[in-house]
Amino acid sequence: MKHIFSLFTIAILLVSCGGNQEQSVDEVIATGNLESIRKTRETIVAKQQELNNQIKQLDDEISKLDTSKKVPLITTFKATESVFNHYLELQGNVQTKQNIVIFPEMGGTLNRVYVKEGQKVYKGQLLASIDDGGLGQQVAQLQIQTDLAKTTFERQERLWNQKIGSEIQYLQAKSNYEAQQKAVNQLKSQLEKTSVRAPFSGVIDDVITEQGSVVAPGQSQLMRIVNLDNMYIETDVPESYITNVVKGKKVEVEFPILGTSIETKIRQAGNFINPANRTFKVEVGLKNKDKSIKPNLTAKLKINDYTNDNALLIPQSIISEDAEGNQYVYVVNDIKTENDKTLGVAKRVIIETGKTQGDVIEVLTGIENGSEIIQEGARSVKDGQEVSISPKN
Repeated sequence: MKHIFSLFTIAILLVSCGGNQEQSVDEVIATGNLESIRKTRETIVAKQQELNNQIKQLDDEISKLDTSKKVPLITTFKATESVFNHYLELQGNVQTKQNIVIFPEMGGTLNRVYVKEGQKVYKGQLLASIDDGGLGQQVAQLQIQTDLAKTTFERQERLWNQKIGSEIQYLQAKSNYEAQQKAVNQLKSQLEKTSVRAPFSGVIDDVITEQGSVVAPGQSQLMRIVNLDNMYIETDVPESYITNVVKGKKVEVEFPILGTSIETKIRQAGNFINPANRTFKVEVGLKNKDKSIKPNLTAKLKINDYTNDNALLIPQSIISEDAEGNQYVYVVNDIKTENDKTLGVAKRVIIETGKTQGDVIEVLTGIENGSEIIQEGARSVKDGQEVSISPKN
């Protein structure tokens, strides 16, 4: 305090001298002597500089001795390493490879429909039958001729084995029997087309054509059969993720309409990039035990395309950017306690960031594990400024 009082006394004396000097300046100007005017000016400028230096000394001393000075109040958090999973978020549609409309292979009248909508059926089960138009009778007649040809061949074969008869008679009987048998098999194959059977196990979703209608092969839709067991989601993934989105990657699937979500994996990643939109297809397998998931249902996918087991994560909101495009945050160094207050010095550090997820971002370089990073108040501090750290709750 003694030192401050001395400096203050000197400042008052200098100001007083300046007051006396004011009349002298008028007198010097009145003389019209250029050399005198210049010397007077130099004297005044020198005293002004001396006053400025003394004022600065006073301000520095006040800053040291004033315990009630205001410093920015901030909050901090400690940077700690944690597991960081990044997810690629996409949208896809539920599909199944076993969802088809059954068409007849033969034309005619739809005699019987053996199933109804919602009925569970098994592979090979008879679903409907079509009038064969007399084809069954043709098969029966041809079968009689085939049986005769078979008997003739067997007798001719026994004679030939006993060296009785000619070889040509044996070969003719054999050829006739084989031809008749092939003709029967062909007609039976045609007759089998009048029976409509389930190509796979599933549920009859819709019976389209009613019993008694005339149907045409490959044109008339009979019914739709769907298997809800083997389902999947198909989506398009940008080509930039082709090295990270691969078979076996974990996927979180959310169904907004159902209000449910499941965890699954990628079961197939496409090897062809669509030149129109630069994407490749991905299939995500689904388990549908309760049959609540339906074909064409919209799903949101979160594919785990990147994982860092020792990541440093910070909120994106505390990151600033300078004129050169560098990203930076403030950390607190030299932490100490004075008068029940925790004080420290803010330091600006340039950082390099990686991937983001939600409100946090991965920091690759610039900060270390355990650093105290300014969170609230980060926008109001300056590099090298003393700060007061608010107690953590």
